[in-house]
Amino acid sequence: MTDNPFFTPSELPYGLPPFALVREEHYLPAFERGMADQLREVREITENPEPATFANTIEALERSGRILHRTVTVFFSVSASDATDGIREIETEVSPRLTQHADSIRLDRSLYARIKQVATDDAEEAWLLEKYRVDFVRAGADLSETDQERLRELNEELSRLATTFSQNLLTASTDSALVVEDIRLLDGLSESTIKAIEKDGSYVLTLFNHTNQPALAELTDRETRRRLYELSTGRAPENFELAARMATLRAERAALLGYPSHAAYSVADQTAKTTDAVEEMLGKLVGPAVANARREAEALSEQAGFPIEPWDWSFYAERVRKARYDFDGADLRPYFELDRVLRDGVFHAAGELYGVVFSERDDLAGYHPDVRVFEVFDADGSPLGLFLFDPYARPTKRGGAWMNNLVDQSHLFDERPVVMNNLNITKPAEGPTLLTFDEVNTAFHEFGHALHGLFSDVRFPRVSGTAVPRDFVEYPSQVNEMWATWPSILANFARHHETGEPVPAELLEKMRAAEKFNQGFSTVEYLAAALLDWSWHKLAAGEPVRNAADAEAFENAALERAGIAFDLVRPRYRTNYFAHIFFSGVGGYSAGYYSYIWSEVLDAESVDWFKENGGLGRGNGDHFRSTLLSVGGSRDVMDAFRDFRGRDPRIEPLLKRRGLLT
Repeated sequence: MTDNPFFTPSELPYGLPPFALVREEHYLPAFERGMADQLREVREITENPEPATFANTIEALERSGRILHRTVTVFFSVSASDATDGIREIETEVSPRLTQHADSIRLDRSLYARIKQVATDDAEEAWLLEKYRVDFVRAGADLSETDQERLRELNEELSRLATTFSQNLLTASTDSALVVEDIRLLDGLSESTIKAIEKDGSYVLTLFNHTNQPALAELTDRETRRRLYELSTGRAPENFELAARMATLRAERAALLGYPSHAAYSVADQTAKTTDAVEEMLGKLVGPAVANARREAEALSEQAGFPIEPWDWSFYAERVRKARYDFDGADLRPYFELDRVLRDGVFHAAGELYGVVFSERDDLAGYHPDVRVFEVFDADGSPLGLFLFDPYARPTKRGGAWMNNLVDQSHLFDERPVVMNNLNITKPAEGPTLLTFDEVNTAFHEFGHALHGLFSDVRFPRVSGTAVPRDFVEYPSQVNEMWATWPSILANFARHHETGEPVPAELLEKMRAAEKFNQGFSTVEYLAAALLDWSWHKLAAGEPVRNAADAEAFENAALERAGIAFDLVRPRYRTNYFAHIFFSGVGGYSAGYYSYIWSEVLDAESVDWFKENGGLGRGNGDHFRSTLLSVGGSRDVMDAFRDFRGRDPRIEPLLKRRGLLT
């Protein structure tokens, strides 16, 4: 297939993939040629008669697999954002083959032996060299032939199971949707929302990826709330058994690699380093969070006039919030129009902090008509990269919000970054797209990841941008959330979509007064998910959970054991739809969902630093960029944090933020 667009580098600006030229039949030939080419390149490295050097071994590995990299990057971006039946079939076929391919490189004894011979005096090269050595050891390069063969089998099965889990979940978001025939049962939803969910005379509320669906805060009919909640928590029940099998296989895999559990394996190369460190931090939060949530539940039951159920929480939380603070989050929606939030909020904050400028490129296209492309220029006018924005939910898109790179910045290839953000906002049938404040906050959060990619200034792609420890990667994005409510930024974008009037000052005051309300719920919901993840991955080899019934029992016992079981607040993600930890066979966020609150410790410290040093301004932004955002994973990230903050992090700012400091 000589016209396959993956076979040669893109000629579009910044190497943007030529989505208009890509057809589904291009993917498999590109995967096959890409894998074959990389294996040939690796053989050339191992058969090189010259002594092993950084240039002919490590740098050569960095240069290998370019066709495969282009194909993988585009394919998995599209499979997450616009997965047709054809894409899903390809994913099922190619995922285990990619796992086999990766194993064939990381378990190559001659290649590993050559890596161990490399020496360098250059600090950046030495850092990357050590990363490669650790990567190979953690992949099993030191294992016996017999153990390596078993490891290959485990990795392949995990890859297949993860693909099935992910596809089940995508299907369930629509197949388990709430279908309502009588519009009166949707009382409380806005007119624009009702229009957006109308399908052939019925009304279809598809499921967002987490337990508590947004509509639960608005639906006045209690039975409709119950139906929606139970559809949410009960979706994709077949995934319980898949998850149990994956956790069992991961435990066996960890034992092969010399670790007592997958959690111990997973955390060893993170900033936390040990399971004890994670458990100590989470343990400090459980008691105060549960006590806070129980107090909140009492207030909600008092407001309702009866003992509430889980599907009542969001609805009555909004009523108590209104009663206590005279604040209703729905009152803000007319002031949060999507394009204005993006241009006058997200982009404006980045401009104030870093001097960057954004220009929409209508001549460049993404993989779907909803995708918008922006060129990004640095403060001195020099080109920086491209930013793609895909805001809307659709049946072919997985739930949640995320950032990924389409082109990694590196000086090795003289490539500038191309990054994208995906959100899951309901697209209105007509009129403007009005956001909730949570959706505004998510837009700022994901753009924090985008800035981490855009500002990368490193030599090697292996350490570019967000290629940092998982329990650090959420930190810069969480810091960027602070600008969503920064007075001058908020005043710039929060304007009524019809009149242009700014959001009333008294409404903002009420919003700020209500910020700590319901923090018990949100903290328990998060901690329950983090501890559930942790429990699945603290399993030791030989402790199998065999079926779906066992998996549900395991989930309930794990929450009880952790002291986080509270019938009114279920985990933000139950096992059957916990995509963070089961969408990837080998890893993903498995034993790593703690990362969000671990990173929030750094985030809370950094927000304090910005406030102590004058807040929004180029000097502060440039300091954050130069010490943290630009270095990616090219150095120890905690050293980078200390360069920024001037000291080690403390947990007190986080406890204060979440209302848990007594």
